[in-house]
Amino acid sequence: MPHHDVLVIGAGLAGMRAALAAAEGGATVGIISKVHPVRSHSNAAQGGINAALNPEDSWESHAFDTVKGSDYLGDQDAIEIMCKEAPEEILHLEHLGTTFHRNEQGKLGTRAFGGASAARTYYVADITGQAILHVLYEQLMKHEAVHRYEEFFVTVLVQDDSGHIAGAITRNLRDGAIELFNAKQVILATGGNGQIYNPTTNALVCTGDGIALAYRMGAPLMDMEMVQYHPTTLAGNGLLITEGARGEGAHLYNAEGERFMEKYAPSKMELASRDVVSRAEQTEIEEGRGFDGGTVHLDITKVPRKRIHEALREIVMIARDFAGVDITREPVPIKPGNHYVMGGIKTDTDGLTPLSGLYAAGETACVSVHGGNRLGANSLLDTLVFGRRAGVRAAREAKAMVMPSASRAQLEHEESAIEAIVGRERTGRRVSELHAELGRIMDTNVAVYRDEDGLREALEVVKRLQEESKTVATDDKGTIFNQDVLSVLELGFMLDNAEAIVMGAIERKESRGAQYRTDFPDRNDDDWLRHITVTQNGSDGELPELDYTEVTLTQWQPEARTY
Repeated sequence: MPHHDVLVIGAGLAGMRAALAAAEGGATVGIISKVHPVRSHSNAAQGGINAALNPEDSWESHAFDTVKGSDYLGDQDAIEIMCKEAPEEILHLEHLGTTFHRNEQGKLGTRAFGGASAARTYYVADITGQAILHVLYEQLMKHEAVHRYEEFFVTVLVQDDSGHIAGAITRNLRDGAIELFNAKQVILATGGNGQIYNPTTNALVCTGDGIALAYRMGAPLMDMEMVQYHPTTLAGNGLLITEGARGEGAHLYNAEGERFMEKYAPSKMELASRDVVSRAEQTEIEEGRGFDGGTVHLDITKVPRKRIHEALREIVMIARDFAGVDITREPVPIKPGNHYVMGGIKTDTDGLTPLSGLYAAGETACVSVHGGNRLGANSLLDTLVFGRRAGVRAAREAKAMVMPSASRAQLEHEESAIEAIVGRERTGRRVSELHAELGRIMDTNVAVYRDEDGLREALEVVKRLQEESKTVATDDKGTIFNQDVLSVLELGFMLDNAEAIVMGAIERKESRGAQYRTDFPDRNDDDWLRHITVTQNGSDGELPELDYTEVTLTQWQPEARTY
């Protein structure tokens, strides 16, 4: 039985940063990933990372922009921590070897991003996530205290007799073996859940695993109804076109040749917050001013060609290879697409969940720095600041305790459960069919615009799919890299996530941030300036329990949100 002081599940930026911080705190660390760590979805982050490093900028300005961007649903104590610690984290990455862009004076250079009052986004062309991910992985390999378990899939968390989270059970993807990992403290950092939508900018691995693992253990999920649609995804397949393109000066046009953001955000234009731009695009499309196929155009030809090849080189190739468009000469068709979940496992500012011994960081977690809407380039910052804080706290707590007991009885139960999945004979639809139906209903009814009838229909579909998933069969009966079994397990996780999202969206009877209810089009601070939490009630097939948590306000009272 492998055992570690701290077990980190997920090896993207949040997981790696947590593992490094825990190791530096003197803990022995195990880090588990279902893919090779540098294939984590953090690899796809393009635009950059925010910090108020410029002497003319301030953390207070960064924090206010974040609070406003969150539509005042973000917890301001957590936002203050993130923005105060941002400059130190940027410099730490630079000292480790991250090759951030430098200006003509040789200083770290920035680009403008949406919803920001200053250009404070530091970047590496349009591969910022990839650049940071590789640097942190190099650091992981240097630490003898960090043990990497690559291509292991976590199926369930385990508790000791007192209810303390004591580790996890995994399936080794290489040979199908079921293994129990024992730990004093566990950190979930498995990323988001975008694969419950179709299309999505998220990688195939983003199936909400960590969120569902904690949810099944009784941890409350918070702000799950807040799902961000990115304004610029490639029409037809959902590939991300970085916000950095608009930061460099690209414009949005409708089919009538209008730069339509003048109507929706006259001061910020294309650099308004993501929820505002996505709604503007969707409105143009639905009111008949879009192009064929339901798109608008992003015109990057406004950016000098030399600058495009310097700062947007990946976008040049994506548009060419997947849309047949040369962005240096012609506009690219785009539309809003699923991108990010602001909600997740409820945590405090050290990543600790309400469950003893369990932490979460990154997109898996909801410390609520993003509230109703995340500002671009705050996601990488979130992963690093709160990944580090979770690692520091977990290492400190681990030092003060003995290894909890982890029962092998649950290991045997998991072995039997997976053997049952493999042994099923086909009587219904394939996993891929259930997954496709889930993606369609979520993208149709739980997207940029929502209403009661559509959300109720989505909930009915999710509950039906949950029942179907209990008997879905696999074609592959083997043990070596059995992707069929993995898909069944991931489908269960995705359906848990979808249930929480839809339940929260039905409950929040107002429009705020990414939640726009056409039947409740106004923001209602009197009744809904609060977080919605969703908790499984432990009864199979029953709806989860809903509760509320007050939003933490420090310096900024809610006011009208305009750009």
